[in-house]
Amino acid sequence: MVDTAVALLDERGADGLSLAAVARELGVRTPSLYHHVAGLDGLRRAVRLRGVERLGDVLQRAATGRSGRDALAAVAQAYRAFGREQPGLYALTLAGRYEDDRLATAARRVVDTVLAVLRGYGLDGEDALHATRYLRSALHGFVALEQEGGFAMPIDRETSFAVLVDATDAGLRQLADRTTARSERA
Repeated sequence: MVDTAVALLDERGADGLSLAAVARELGVRTPSLYHHVAGLDGLRRAVRLRGVERLGDVLQRAATGRSGRDALAAVAQAYRAFGREQPGLYALTLAGRYEDDRLATAARRVVDTVLAVLRGYGLDGEDALHATRYLRSALHGFVALEQEGGFAMPIDRETSFAVLVDATDAGLRQLADRTTARSERA
């Protein structure tokens, strides 16, 4: 059922995801879905969990065995690919807070992977958390604009993405240098 919902979400967007649509695709009556999920909210939660878990898997595989700029570039490419290949799931994955324990645990895995990449830059603690927000903002901004057709200029998007990765790498190095200098003064 969750796989069907994910496919509908990617094909039709958030507005196309309903219990009736999932039931139609599965060839069952809508009320029978209530044996598996607590209504549309329960379905969205199950789909969102699937998305957060998949994003965690994708990012962890990309980062494994890499460090520094290499890890950053691999994670950035994996993040972008996830958004491109599953646009509806991507959008639902990032929507809102992760208040339930399973969602929070899955989200923590995503964050832990990013923090591991940032440790390769010498960033830890609060500086790494700020850098996580910076990285997420940069990547999400690119992915969202790309999904919405926001890059209308006739120049190569791959080159633009490479510039984003290079600029992010430079920004992370600068933040790490500032952090080191601050620690040395203390």
